[in-house]
Amino acid sequence: MLNSEFQKKFDQESNPLFKAAVKNDFLFFMKKMDSIENVALIGALLKVKNLEDLKKIKAHPVIVSDQNNTDRDREDNLIVNVEKTADYPGGINALRKEVADLFYTEGVYSENPSLKTVVVFVVEKDGTISNVKAEGENFTFNRQAEIAVYSISGRFSPAHINGIPVRYRFRFPLAMNFE
Repeated sequence: MLNSEFQKKFDQESNPLFKAAVKNDFLFFMKKMDSIENVALIGALLKVKNLEDLKKIKAHPVIVSDQNNTDRDREDNLIVNVEKTADYPGGINALRKEVADLFYTEGVYSENPSLKTVVVFVVEKDGTISNVKAEGENFTFNRQAEIAVYSISGRFSPAHINGIPVRYRFRFPLAMNFE
């Protein structure tokens, strides 16, 4: 319906400058509609993942820190030494490629052509991921990074301590250039 209404207005216009303005208005409007739909999908996805995460909480969860542990990790009594870290099938480059393939660039709005974020998530004992949170300067880039990470199809091999699978906090820096 929206397409046909904009098309009618476009066809009725005889001035090329006004035709271009109608076309630009249509493209801008559709981009905004896409953004609104995307925000709704993000909200639904995060709600579902949060409910899943709540089901996994136990009385004394153990989160194993990644290789970039901080003093805060030690203060929180998190275990920081593992014999085997969590790994993605095919390695970090396979993870980067899958996240890049799943990343919805049309949902990112920025004047800056180069964006960065750090996505932190927990690799559960069964290799699934939870608690995905991206922290960077651009809100839309962060949300798209979270969606892409939640959408990966492969399972991680979990971290191990003394041969026993444990939860593991994984830090995944992400940078993209937009043209």
